Amino acid sequence: MKILSVTPLAIPDLLVIRAARFRDGRGYFTEHFRASDMDVLAPSLGTGEFRVLQANESRSVKGVIRGLHFQWSPYMGKLVRPLSGRLVDMALDIRRKSPTLGKIVLHDMPFDADADWFEWIWLPPGFAHGTFFPEESSIEYLCTGSWSPATEAGISPLAPDLDWSLCDPRARKVFEDLLSDGATLSEKDRFGHTLEGWLAREESGLF
Repeated sequence: MKILSVTPLAIPDLLVIRAARFRDGRGYFTEHFRASDMDVLAPSLGTGEFRVLQANESRSVKGVIRGLHFQWSPYMGKLVRPLSGRLVDMALDIRRKSPTLGKIVLHDMPFDADADWFEWIWLPPGFAHGTFFPEESSIEYLCTGSWSPATEAGISPLAPDLDWSLCDPRARKVFEDLLSDGATLSEKDRFGHTLEGWLAREESGLF
């Protein structure tokens, strides 16, 4: 895995990891994950040894919004990348003592098979994670914890008390356009907690 750059987003704990593809007339080859390379990055990721315990793949049709999801016991960090289409990733800070508590960051990640690089976005524990898709898309994510339905929760991306001030206005407009066109959300996501509702729960103190 040839890492080209590691770039913090508006909340610096969120990182975009860009790695190389090797192209020729046949197409390209890339090593998209190597544990030893991630171990080198571990101090920047806020982890010790980086361990992938679960790998997921998801396909979404155009106009889908997913999230915002998180869990504890075990905590789960995620590396996320697009496999096709266009992913816009959402990360909401839910850490009670953070100066950016309640703020969302968006990162637009269109898949480009002709690029000499690809990107992961790293979302550490302490962030609620969501995605939305302006076109049919597939994504992959590698998780540092196994899914635990008994210790997961969600905040609705439609909650009125979220702070979007750190978002790129262009990415925010894509989100608003999806809503205007009748975006598809699960009932669970549409009617998830508000930020205030989540912070009223005892478990919120775990982050």
